[in-house]
Amino acid sequence: MIRARARHSLAVGILSLCGTASALDSATVVGSTLSTDCMEYKVVGICFWLFCTNFGCSVRTSVKVKHFVPELVVSSYANTGQNPWTDVASTSSPTGLSQGGGNDHASSRYSSERFKNADAVGHPGGYVFTQFASSSGYVCKTGATAYMPYFLSTLDPLAWRHSIPESFYPQALIPGQREVGSAMDNWGHLFPRSGWVNQTNDYKAAAVVAQRVGDFVTQRGQPHVYLPLTPNESDGYWPPVAGDVEEGVATTHKWQALWPVLDNTCAVFPSGSAAETFSDRQAQDGGYAWAFWRPYSCCEREGQIFLGSVDFQQ
Repeated sequence: MIRARARHSLAVGILSLCGTASALDSATVVGSTLSTDCMEYKVVGICFWLFCTNFGCSVRTSVKVKHFVPELVVSSYANTGQNPWTDVASTSSPTGLSQGGGNDHASSRYSSERFKNADAVGHPGGYVFTQFASSSGYVCKTGATAYMPYFLSTLDPLAWRHSIPESFYPQALIPGQREVGSAMDNWGHLFPRSGWVNQTNDYKAAAVVAQRVGDFVTQRGQPHVYLPLTPNESDGYWPPVAGDVEEGVATTHKWQALWPVLDNTCAVFPSGSAAETFSDRQAQDGGYAWAFWRPYSCCEREGQIFLGSVDFQQ
């Protein structure tokens, strides 16, 4: 118990120190990995392995664990080329087809319409921590690669800036389908999964854009230019199910705020109360970033052949 409290105190202390930075950098991102609330570590079952030698075979067991892993840093920001995570901002510089950003200033009638660029980059902290700690057999490796750009909206101008073809999807045309929030606290619609959001609150608009990216980047065959984050299952290793990210469902994913406010806890959108304006989280330059956590299960290999696993009742 004392050791657990010490680890928690250390995690909170490092997170607090990281929060004093004047810009989001990789040191802050790596430090955010220490959130015990986001990891939600559990022992969930037992795995069975067949271990054989020249003298015969025996059945061995190992503990099956489940925890969340920060796979991506998802940035949602107004000005093209100005990702708030400064160490990767150069990867999403403006192109001939992707320039500008921010609110729609074409007409005052559309003052609530906002545009956000978005990037999804492999979380360096999640990669380094799980690569190192997985040798113990009690931590699962992430399926994401550190600093790998899984999605850069500047390279996806047709879908991201013009909503083609998703603006013609039934989910985009029929009200009430795939909404981030509820009728009493609606942050925005998931489709079309583009950079345009009809939302007066800038923080909520950025969150909706982040949710859209998390939705399609964890699936294959979506009409976007991206690298799917869909790790394969193997013996004793169960990564998140492809396409299982569902808005508002904390068992499939969680978000940890990194910028402009650093949290040591995780939540799903919509978070807070329906009346909350998130005034303390409004970024002056329209730039936001979250760590995207998803659940993994695994167990240490104790034999040549995996026989199966049994989960405890939750």
